[in-house]
Amino acid sequence: MAQKGILTGLGALILIIYYSVFSVHMTKTAILLQMGRPVKTITEPGLHFKIPFIQQVKYFPSILLSNDSAPAELITRDKKNLLIDSYSMWRVSDPLKFLQTVRDQRGARSRLDDIIYSELRVEMGTHDLIDIILKTREEIMAVVTQKASEKASEYGIEVVDVRTKRADLPPEIANSIFDRMRTERERIAKEYRSEGNEEATKIRAQTDKEKVILISKAYKQEKTLKGEGDGNAAKIYAEAFSQDPKFYEFIRSMQAYKNSLNTDTTIMLSENSEFLEFLNPNR
Repeated sequence: MAQKGILTGLGALILIIYYSVFSVHMTKTAILLQMGRPVKTITEPGLHFKIPFIQQVKYFPSILLSNDSAPAELITRDKKNLLIDSYSMWRVSDPLKFLQTVRDQRGARSRLDDIIYSELRVEMGTHDLIDIILKTREEIMAVVTQKASEKASEYGIEVVDVRTKRADLPPEIANSIFDRMRTERERIAKEYRSEGNEEATKIRAQTDKEKVILISKAYKQEKTLKGEGDGNAAKIYAEAFSQDPKFYEFIRSMQAYKNSLNTDTTIMLSENSEFLEFLNPNR
């Protein structure tokens, strides 16, 4: 019986020690609760002690956490709607405040979404759309990070960074803008086509003008050369005629026969016709 009592006591002691010791990992912090009320905040990693069955331990991460917010539609200073998809990096800076206000990560993310959206809405409202897209986004995010961290500190949260993943126009506005862009591009394309057609007409007109001028010059040159050739031919004929009229007459008659008789046309002439002088041996 004594041995059994010793074993029972030893087992109870081991159980008490087991429930009296807990460890805190280097990536976490802990709050010691007694009857649901916080009594101590533990930030140092290692082994720690508590009153078994009376005190409980609540753990909180001390590393950086990310929060991916849902896209939010905001209005810029020039009254343009902008769809911002953002995310934030944060950590638990005060576990006690964190426990007393938002209790867990789910509550913290919900509160962060409200805070960051509020700050984004305020800052975006002080800048024009073109500046947000091209110039001042980094500056805006730095201001949002600072102000969001100040507000989140009331909940034991430190906002380390706020960034935008995407900044788009709302679908209905984007479609309207794309339609306007398409219309503008079509208008510009029509202008280019019109200018091209006008230039093509000018080129064709100039080409036709040059063609007429070239043809006219060629025709003039042709007539000149032909006239000179006819003159030279007449001169040669005249010289030949003056040297031997009979031979010239013979040659001319042969050419006339060739041009007149070398056809399918039937010609009826008298045998005494002067035209047949060189074909009638009896004359």
